Amino acid sequence: MDVTLRPVRDEDLEVFYAQTNEPEAVRMAAFTHEDPADRARFDAHWARIRHDPGVLALTVVGADGEVVGHVGVFGPPGEREVTYWIGRAHWGRGAATAALRALLGAVPDRPLHARAAADNGASLRVLDKCGFLVTGHERGFAHARGEEIDEVVLTLPG
Repeated sequence: MDVTLRPVRDEDLEVFYAQTNEPEAVRMAAFTHEDPADRARFDAHWARIRHDPGVLALTVVGADGEVVGHVGVFGPPGEREVTYWIGRAHWGRGAATAALRALLGAVPDRPLHARAAADNGASLRVLDKCGFLVTGHERGFAHARGEEIDEVVLTLPG
């Protein structure tokens, strides 16, 4: 799937909110806010992200102009981490891989880190295709599942 990245616009937030409340997507992501449906928390989170100079957050747009999701990089130098969320309607078409590759081309920082639920095979494949290597395993509380689960830690070396 062909995608482009652009700065986040106010109107993108409605799409992001809907995407981050898709039950299957929330379950796959696992590590979400305690209540993804809390609109005030969602809005406050995005206000912080958009005004933090240490965070790069971009909207993923499909060839047809539709908002597909978002990608970003955050964290202090040496510990910067990538994140992405692709709407469920766009799963299985290469959007996440294309978006992450575009982000990596725009962000020269290395190393970069990533995390994914150990049973989120699709996300782990995206990270592998983009050159991330498994560097560890942890356990953490996944709000979306209401329990502690296994998590894979990955690094894109310098």
